[in-house]
Amino acid sequence: MTDNHLMQAAIGEAHKALALNEVPVGCVIWHEPTDRIVGRGFNRREIDADPTAHAEILALRNAARELGDWRLIDCVAAVTLEPCPMCAGALVHARVRRLVYGCDDPKAGAVRSLFSLCDTPKLNHRLEITGGVLAETCSRLLADFFSAQRALGKK
Repeated sequence: MTDNHLMQAAIGEAHKALALNEVPVGCVIWHEPTDRIVGRGFNRREIDADPTAHAEILALRNAARELGDWRLIDCVAAVTLEPCPMCAGALVHARVRRLVYGCDDPKAGAVRSLFSLCDTPKLNHRLEITGGVLAETCSRLLADFFSAQRALGKK
């Protein structure tokens, strides 16, 4: 599966968040050996009243359940927004092989923007990283959401 196909699937997850008035971030986990998506997630912080209900965390949980193992060694994570420190750390701890992400997050990005958690030699695992995949589409989705929220006097 190409990076663009993975990102399109992640964007589909982000649209699910948008439909629930959540910040539109989506994530999918692709298992290379079986050539299938084994985990999906979208932001659910507001609905679940859970600060950890980020798209990546939910997708990782689903993938681990589906594969019966917390080690996601043969997996690629695709997420529409550069992961935050919590999510970047979870990707490292899950031993995900590669991360594909859409747009940078200059306020909380922990992959390239503010920190480099996914490829620091100080941790026991490093991910291959590909950023900027369908970045304009991912960025526009977020910008439109926050613009609409500001117009309503929210967030």
